[in-house]
Amino acid sequence: MLYNIFMQVFTELNENKSIVLILGFFDGIHLGHQKVIESAVEYAKQNNLKSAVLTFSKHPMCVINNLEPKYIMQNRKSIVERLCVDYFYEVNFNLNIAAMEPEEYLSSIIIKNFEPKAIFTGFNHTFGVDRKGNPNLLKNFQDKFGYKYFEIPPQMFNDEVISSTKIRTALLSGDIIQANSMLGRDFEISGVVIEGQRLGRKLGYKTANIEYPKNLVNIPFGVYEIVTDFGSGIANFGLRPTVNNTNTPVLEVHILNFDKDIYNKLLSVKFVKMIRPERKFNSIEELKNQIKMDIKTITS
Repeated sequence: MLYNIFMQVFTELNENKSIVLILGFFDGIHLGHQKVIESAVEYAKQNNLKSAVLTFSKHPMCVINNLEPKYIMQNRKSIVERLCVDYFYEVNFNLNIAAMEPEEYLSSIIIKNFEPKAIFTGFNHTFGVDRKGNPNLLKNFQDKFGYKYFEIPPQMFNDEVISSTKIRTALLSGDIIQANSMLGRDFEISGVVIEGQRLGRKLGYKTANIEYPKNLVNIPFGVYEIVTDFGSGIANFGLRPTVNNTNTPVLEVHILNFDKDIYNKLLSVKFVKMIRPERKFNSIEELKNQIKMDIKTITS
């Protein structure tokens, strides 16, 4: 299946020999992940080879522990593509793969399908039953299977190792700036603009509403500075306690100096920082004044 003219995307394994293989789940494609991928792509170009990311469509914990983790991003393919990878394999993880000994996984999945000239991973990559496969094992099997192995060291932010866990923690606390610093880009969600109750119009601030993805890490209810495809603005994520208390959270996006109809269109929203927590106001007028103040914080 062709994703675009630059990168091919596959949802099943196939024979693709003599490539530079990049292994990992890469939730978030943060700066640490980017370093792994960029190093592999550079090596591939220097050696006139093609590069490929091999990952899974869902986190292995979904199968092993029957968990539904909250992810950091919706679309890894778009970021991987920007890093000039040639092939993106996003295959299903199943119990058969989970039960494989590391050497069996290496020989029957990696070597059989790819016969890679080189393998790149992060410093903490694991695979195989009980996560027994690791960088040391990949180093030890280089000669047997005829590849070169490169372990990329951790990337640091504020003297700490960048990780998906730290980014997830920052997002959960509303520290968007710190999360973005470790991601190397703005935290982003996309969704189709849905028909709301047009409450924004009544307040004098038209909004485009999208549902917050259920499988994405939850940020706190509050008001955020954002950037969209159509310009900058503010967004409220929460239950709208002042005007219409509801049990279903919604992201209401107000784009500055924009008044076009974008219902049923895909909207991408990048979060810059959290302005304040969501709260209930004593009156509509008080809410309108606060929205005015919120906008002033990003325009002054």
